Amino acid sequence: MEFAITELLDYESSVAWIIEHFHPAGLKCPLCGKPQEQAREFRRTKRSQLRVYRCRGCHMTYNLYSGNVFQQTHLTPMQVVLLMRGICKGESSKVLAKELELNYGTVLTLRHEIQLNAEHAQPSAPLSDTHTETDEMFQNAGEKRRGTL
Repeated sequence: MEFAITELLDYESSVAWIIEHFHPAGLKCPLCGKPQEQAREFRRTKRSQLRVYRCRGCHMTYNLYSGNVFQQTHLTPMQVVLLMRGICKGESSKVLAKELELNYGTVLTLRHEIQLNAEHAQPSAPLSDTHTETDEMFQNAGEKRRGTL
């Protein structure tokens, strides 16, 4: 059975999740840094229905996606939350594209950008442990390509 999974989330809870994880200090003007409370709602985007704010200080317009990998995309907040969930769970781009009703190329490009940002955010300091354990993640690696014994 196939159905649009984005209908399972509501708009406001998705916006709150994005603000919590992408704007932990709160949504602010990217130019002057004034908080969202000092801006006015300017308009809503057509496709994604995002609120666009105009800063009362510098008059710059911004939205929920300003300054992150979703900037200049037309994804709804529900699609962003479910895309992040799918990437973190390791779901394939093809499955995510179908579930979220997105273009495969869009999902693949966003996945690469998100993974690149995550790689850059990794600490460069070595682990403090002298011993490291691996889990069973790679135990069955390669079994799809050749028959198991």
